[in-house]
Amino acid sequence: MKEIEQYRDQINNIDNELVSLFKERMELAGRIAAYKRDNNLPIYDSARERELLNRVSDLAGEELERYTRILFSMLMDISRSYQHKLLHDRTPVSMQIKEAVENTPELFPEKAVVACQGTEGAYSQLACDKLFSLPNIMYFNTFDSVFQAVNKGLCRYGVLPIENSTAGSVTRIYDLMQEYKFSIVRSTRLKVDHTLLAKHGTKLEDIREVFSHEQAIRQCTEFLKAMPNVKITVCENTAMAAKMVSETDRTDCAAISSRNCAELYSLSSLKNSIQDSDCNFTRFICISKKLEIYPGAERTSIMIVTPHKPGSLYKIMSKFFALDINLTKLESRPIPGRDFEFMFYFDIDVSVYSPAFLQLISELEVQMEEFQYLGSYTEIVS
Repeated sequence: MKEIEQYRDQINNIDNELVSLFKERMELAGRIAAYKRDNNLPIYDSARERELLNRVSDLAGEELERYTRILFSMLMDISRSYQHKLLHDRTPVSMQIKEAVENTPELFPEKAVVACQGTEGAYSQLACDKLFSLPNIMYFNTFDSVFQAVNKGLCRYGVLPIENSTAGSVTRIYDLMQEYKFSIVRSTRLKVDHTLLAKHGTKLEDIREVFSHEQAIRQCTEFLKAMPNVKITVCENTAMAAKMVSETDRTDCAAISSRNCAELYSLSSLKNSIQDSDCNFTRFICISKKLEIYPGAERTSIMIVTPHKPGSLYKIMSKFFALDINLTKLESRPIPGRDFEFMFYFDIDVSVYSPAFLQLISELEVQMEEFQYLGSYTEIVS
């Protein structure tokens, strides 16, 4: 034991020297930042960093070369972050955020024209009613049409499902987010209870075909397994499924839909709560063409395309750790037309008023291959 304590004492002495040298290095990094500011030079200098990594790798020798490159890559990331902080570097996106915070009204609107996918009784409509007191809802057949309605100014807002606690993410929404420029201004979680609806007088054993949206079908897998001889047909929306059943002459079909669609479309409930999990929630986002950041915004969504090389994602994750920012969601989606390259979607919990938040946005904007800020907002959970 005495021997290991001696080793630890030696490491402590070396660590003391490292801290002292680190402070000295960061002071010099600050002076360099000031020089770059005065001479209108960018903080990131790829040629300089490549030269430094090659030099320290040679100094370390073959056995420690890889570890040395990792150590100094991290050290340079820290230096760049420190320089951004000292210079209060303001990128175009960070300035847009500050402007939106200053110019957005204090209260979220109670009334607005809102685009939803589906028809009356859809879960999107229920989510819309949670977000707005008096929404004027316009219904569209597809998610694409909702994005187009907001993009063209036909509707001020659009409400769309983004993920489900049982079935996972609505991947089409992520793909559309790469195509359109918009902002998330609010979100909400909706408890989803699926009900099997059919015409009055129809019995469960009479059912030969079930209609619903693909997400609802995935959320009711166990229930549908008990009906092996029933045909499952995917349609655009759960409420549309209920409407189809109500309008058909058939008495052997049913819809997986919300319970309130029973009264809305004069259908009978054959079985309630048929989803696999009682804790079944869908998260909806409210999008706007204009960037709006309402008071109290504590959640932010961003999309990033990283350089296609080892360690790129790790470098992003290290920024969250260094700035003490909590990452709540990380989703990857393939980029259309690019072989095995991916876009990463992040949800982060941090106040829009936090200096660390603006520093993170500024750093990501200038360092990433592609960066898209999707908005800062409040999530309604009640």
